[in-house]
Amino acid sequence: MRLEEADPKGLVRESYRIEGITPGECRSILVDWALSLPLDAPMKDAIRTVMAEYALGAPDHPMSKVLQDGLMTPDAPKRRGGRAARVGGA
Repeated sequence: MRLEEADPKGLVRESYRIEGITPGECRSILVDWALSLPLDAPMKDAIRTVMAEYALGAPDHPMSKVLQDGLMTPDAPKRRGGRAARVGGA
């Protein structure tokens, strides 16, 4: 995934430029960032992309920790309905 796709509004980039930003502020920015992604964008791929660009150079920054935590969250369950849900078909 390209950086322009992973951080379309530059929210993560700007968070790394804010002096004295708190973890709570980083979490709030992350929510805004997630909402700015296209619906079909793979969230964890986007997190990995912005981490490669920003977090590697600032491992102690609060946003780096928030992004790392984002990678640890489980994937959203896929909804299965109809016959496939009842009989276990693909």
